[in-house]
Amino acid sequence: MIRIISSFMFIAIFLNGCFYSDDIKNDKDEGPSVNIGDLRLNYYSNKTVTNLKIPPDLTEPNQQGAFKLSEFAQNVQEDIISFTDADNKKIPEASSILRTPSNISVQRSGQRRWLVVDKKVEDVWNLSRDFFKQLGFAINSMNKKTGIMETDYLENRPDLPDQSVGLLRSMIRKATGQSYALPVIDKYRLRVEPIDNSEKTEVHLSLSSYHEVIYNQNKGIDEGENTIWQPIEKDINLETEMLYRLMVFLGGDAAKSIEKIKEAKSSNKFKVKVSEGISGYAKLILEASLLDSWDLISWALDQKNIELEDKDIKERAFYIVSTRTSDVGFFTKLFDEVAVQKKFQLQLKSIGKNLTEVYFNDISEENEQETKDYSFDLFNTLANQLK
Repeated sequence: MIRIISSFMFIAIFLNGCFYSDDIKNDKDEGPSVNIGDLRLNYYSNKTVTNLKIPPDLTEPNQQGAFKLSEFAQNVQEDIISFTDADNKKIPEASSILRTPSNISVQRSGQRRWLVVDKKVEDVWNLSRDFFKQLGFAINSMNKKTGIMETDYLENRPDLPDQSVGLLRSMIRKATGQSYALPVIDKYRLRVEPIDNSEKTEVHLSLSSYHEVIYNQNKGIDEGENTIWQPIEKDINLETEMLYRLMVFLGGDAAKSIEKIKEAKSSNKFKVKVSEGISGYAKLILEASLLDSWDLISWALDQKNIELEDKDIKERAFYIVSTRTSDVGFFTKLFDEVAVQKKFQLQLKSIGKNLTEVYFNDISEENEQETKDYSFDLFNTLANQLK
């Protein structure tokens, strides 16, 4: 009898899981499938993962862009990694002063949503840092040149509401007391852009998640098994939930924030293609204005966690640090070694009113075939992200 019940429960969970996955897939173009505000987050502040053994072909580049925030904003504490008790007492007080009611709008393009806040960059920067601190995240890097802040990885076991896990799972969860949670680690990348003569700020938030998998599992006992972290598909529900919570933290009304996120209208999609450019390097062609293309490339770099060392708004150029495709295979075998990273420039140029080209430039000027191949890999990756 017990076996029959167990078998029924397994089949029910499996089938319901299939239906649930289909629901998410069908809703992919429409946005999050879980009601905003219903997703309960369980981030474990004592389970920060800061030293992952990830092969270089799976990992983001090292984030070493620490800087003195006082050069970027005034009257800001510079200790961003480790807070003392005195600092922790001051954070809520400072936040309550800055977190006055704000006029915040939500912009949308496809699945991409971002905020436009009527606060200056330094205020948004401070509040965003405090927001992550409240959730238990440590700030891994901040870069004043790019306006990017990144957290460390933190273990997350989200507790999904009953209506999100489905009827059968909900019944079994109540009967067994078990929570259907997926043990993953998350990190967030926040990018702020001043607009309207620096009186307002655009806020872009992106999520990256990894899960642990076993390798060498077919080898003998003496050799043992090891685990590595591999990326998993972005959880749109979680990313949107965090954007909503940040919106409220920045001074938005909770109820109105939910409505603004739901009602945000998607702008037109932009066509993009990759072709061969100067000297055999790849060229990205966007049927969009220079300003829209700049915004789209910024977002695509965020989503793919490509390290942005610097950017020149006047010249419309990004300076990235990355590992070439040809260097990946060898260094993947050396889990404790750091792959050789190179610097490249992505230069945007307006060709017409709604046509922009992005050129790949090798700063080293070595003109290697491996780098040319990498330029096509990179631009195809960005193009697929933008489609």
